[in-house]
Amino acid sequence: MSAATYKDLCIDAVDTLRLGRFWSEVLARELREPRQDGLVQLTGPTERHRVWINPVPEPVSVKQRVHLDVHAASVADVLAAGATPLDLESFPWKVLRDPEGGELCVFEREVVPSERLYELGVDSADPERVGTWWADVLGSHVEGDPGEGWVSVPVPGAPFESLVFVRVPEPKTVKNRIHWDVDTPDVALLAGDGARVLREPDDDTSWTVLADPEGNEFCAFVGDS
Repeated sequence: MSAATYKDLCIDAVDTLRLGRFWSEVLARELREPRQDGLVQLTGPTERHRVWINPVPEPVSVKQRVHLDVHAASVADVLAAGATPLDLESFPWKVLRDPEGGELCVFEREVVPSERLYELGVDSADPERVGTWWADVLGSHVEGDPGEGWVSVPVPGAPFESLVFVRVPEPKTVKNRIHWDVDTPDVALLAGDGARVLREPDDDTSWTVLADPEGNEFCAFVGDS
């Protein structure tokens, strides 16, 4: 039995409607009307396709440690949706910035999968260590080559293939603007196994905010919370 299962995805934004429109088009998700608190929801075929665009006051200030990799027929389609080019030459994929400056990678396909979200890329000091931790938590396994500086963890039940942890030299300095939520039968299964609690549930929130062994924030929901 896994300690947790994937629930949904969250992206911070200063202008939630603008960024919501962008990701709605790129990911082929339905954009719901913004809530009074500014939060925007994107929906898809299942609850696990849901993406929350959360309002925050701080703009992008450093390279994102978590980013989205997406399938597209052409990078031009993603640029037309509101992205700007960052690096179109160095890799087999194209590196862009979303309308708020967050990085994303576009993988051009002759046949575009119905699920546009390909994987989540995560910067890491020790990809094998944090990848193994997430594999254990999610009841998955580690693929890839730690010697090459990266590992991949397939995510059971998620509307994308994997979490891909890639070694980088720079340390984490600010809160991640992209994180994923999980469902768990007991937060103690996570907090007692390498994660630390950042915020307990309170009168306004029913979930627990934690950080994985490298400080990546994620939210854990118990039962129907």
